[in-house]
Amino acid sequence: MSSLWRRDRAARDEEFATFVAAATPRLRRTAYLMCRDWHLAQDLTQLTLAKMYAAWPRIWRTADLQAYSRRVLMNAVFDLRRRRSGTEVVLADLPDRPGQPDGSVTDLHVTLMQALATLPVRDQAIVVLRHWEDHSVDTVAEILGVSSSVVKMQSMRALGRLRELLGEDFARQ
Repeated sequence: MSSLWRRDRAARDEEFATFVAAATPRLRRTAYLMCRDWHLAQDLTQLTLAKMYAAWPRIWRTADLQAYSRRVLMNAVFDLRRRRSGTEVVLADLPDRPGQPDGSVTDLHVTLMQALATLPVRDQAIVVLRHWEDHSVDTVAEILGVSSSVVKMQSMRALGRLRELLGEDFARQ
């Protein structure tokens, strides 16, 4: 009986290692888009994987692991936001001078990330999942535990807010 249990556990652990190798880049990228800090994104990814490992014996054969991992990650981001000030803006480098972006890719990235940071955390999650990761409305609704109509409404509101902040011509640049 003991050797059967060990073989089953070894198979689960091997399956988990395979899942981690495949899912980590996606989870880290999504976490970064939500928090704008690569180190924090790595921490959130590790937290997600640790929670999944704890639940692995009951989910490894039955759950949609990609959807489950996104849900665990978003819950970790939401928990972090409840504990942390939303006014903090994390940048890789300090800006040389205030003002409009000079057109470089880095400045464009910073401008987009700053605009995204002004949205409420759930709106950020909807924009990232829907428009960056290109998930369907129904998938985003399932991940966040809300209805499809909430995703549609909040997505429309969030994109409108981003257009206000960035200007209508921003996307055409």
